[in-house]
Amino acid sequence: MPEDAVLVARDVRIAVGRLARQLRRLYGQGQAPGEPAFLELAILLRVERTGPSSASVLATGERVTSQAVSAALAGLRRRGLVRVTTDPDDRRRSLIEISETGRQTLERRERQVGDRLAEVVTADFADAELECLEAAVPLLNRIADLL
Repeated sequence: MPEDAVLVARDVRIAVGRLARQLRRLYGQGQAPGEPAFLELAILLRVERTGPSSASVLATGERVTSQAVSAALAGLRRRGLVRVTTDPDDRRRSLIEISETGRQTLERRERQVGDRLAEVVTADFADAELECLEAAVPLLNRIADLL
């Protein structure tokens, strides 16, 4: 493996790790008592984007254990943020879908964090830097998918 690739991989890991910690902090700041935690928000976002999913598909997509997803789903169901339906193609399987309350909660929390992130990049980044960030998004998603 080329030494340059090792150094780039290390720098990406450090930068993405720092960004992830800051984003978790931002999500935590906007969290009122009884509101969804980070994994719960990730599940809401995934279901909102991809449509109804099984718990095992959610666990695979979020790269967490099925037990973690089950615990998160229990809290989301208790608060009425998701609902469980039967898969029309396989009546033995349950699908999770986001409720209207869940959609509203997700939108509010995403707006809080998104507004802060947009505030930072519009105030402190030049147009060329924003273009670089935009170009990096698919690459970062690809890395996440391959890990």
